[in-house]
Amino acid sequence: MDSSTTRRDATRRRLFEAAVTLIAEQGFSSTTVDEIAERAGVAKGTVYYNFASKNVLFEELLRHGIELLATSLQAASDEVADRGGRRIDALDAMIRAGLDFISRYPALTRLYVAEMWRTNRAWQSTLMVVRKRAISVVEEVLREAVADGELSDEIDIPLTASALFGMVLVAALDWQSYQPDRSIDEVHAALSRLLQGRVSGRDA
Repeated sequence: MDSSTTRRDATRRRLFEAAVTLIAEQGFSSTTVDEIAERAGVAKGTVYYNFASKNVLFEELLRHGIELLATSLQAASDEVADRGGRRIDALDAMIRAGLDFISRYPALTRLYVAEMWRTNRAWQSTLMVVRKRAISVVEEVLREAVADGELSDEIDIPLTASALFGMVLVAALDWQSYQPDRSIDEVHAALSRLLQGRVSGRDA
């Protein structure tokens, strides 16, 4: 990778970080390109050089963030598979990976959750695509678990995957907003017990 590409990637990362923080703080409509540029420490023209508009920046922000999350979930699942672990253990590892991700990117998570319930946005189709990307990683592990007999074939895979994904998002945001004194290990342990009891049908 040449130096110009490296610089551009670094600039785009700064713009992503500035945009997600500002939009999470004050909303999309209230956030201006000038503010994003100022927070990122770049000229306003740099924003438009990298992104055609604020809408495009936001859509790319969603894609970039959820791709990072999906990659983290997949890596957690693969690590368990590589050591011969069960699919239910892979799901548990994915919960931990999700909590780790949300802990690192709380503003992005708040933004994603807020936008997920709005249906009048220009980027609604993009939001559906990135949501599917993350949940599909969970669905694949559930399918493998059913195929191998680890889980009942009565499980509704799409709804169960969505429920697990949503459980981690909501629990993590509640943890950070209302129970910040709890450790990530405590939160993971609580969600792990839910997973073991409700999905696998046994106590942890």
